[in-house]
Amino acid sequence: MSIFKVFYQHNRDEVIVRENTQSIYVEAETEEQVRRYLKDRNYNIEFITKIEGAHLDYEKQSEHFNVEQAL
Repeated sequence: MSIFKVFYQHNRDEVIVRENTQSIYVEAETEEQVRRYLKDRNYNIEFITKIEGAHLDYEKQSEHFNVEQAL
């Protein structure tokens, strides 16, 4: 399993505004699995990136680091 960081806007119908970008962490096998997991939410997904190594260690230090399971 891998950890993916998903950057998104809360409303799929609105234009992306960088200042409104939110992020969540999802554990999944692939980016496609992450997208399927989130498809029922009204998110406008900007970008999904796999995080690992030093980047993952850095993200874990954030108080907002909470991983959802895409099973």
